[in-house]
Amino acid sequence: MRENFGYRVWAYFRIGWGTYFGLLFAGINTATVTYYLAIEKIPELNAIFPTFAHYLIIGVSIIVPILVFIGYIHYRRTAAFGTEAEIQLENNPYMYKLPPGWNLEALFPTLLKMSEYMIKSNNNEKLDDKSIQELVEINKKLDTLVKGGKVGKDNSKSSYDETIKK
Repeated sequence: MRENFGYRVWAYFRIGWGTYFGLLFAGINTATVTYYLAIEKIPELNAIFPTFAHYLIIGVSIIVPILVFIGYIHYRRTAAFGTEAEIQLENNPYMYKLPPGWNLEALFPTLLKMSEYMIKSNNNEKLDDKSIQELVEINKKLDTLVKGGKVGKDNSKSSYDETIKK
């Protein structure tokens, strides 16, 4: 994690700024500017929105459903979200190597051992004690997963590359 600490901080900063602070700041700024520079000076609009609080309540009650609808259209009715997801997949390193967690610790080792044992079975070879012990360990991990437990490292505290190096 120390190797990419700066990138992690930068990524968390961008998510926090762009998703939360930027949205909140832009909303407050837009509401303040439009009310005090436009609505307050036009008597017809000032009659509809007598105070800034009225303007905010009415504005939020109108704009939030509209933005939810636009978000729905973005995800469900246009090619925009699919294209964004496709771009993310093309550049996602996890598409080309096993992600940490149950895939790396249990699922793919099971598939690998199954293929090895099918080859042995096809060649009429018996399983040795080491192979049986490996199967027992994998079965314990699978059982832990089936019961809702975790296997492997908790990657919320370590980077993917550190998990792969081991």
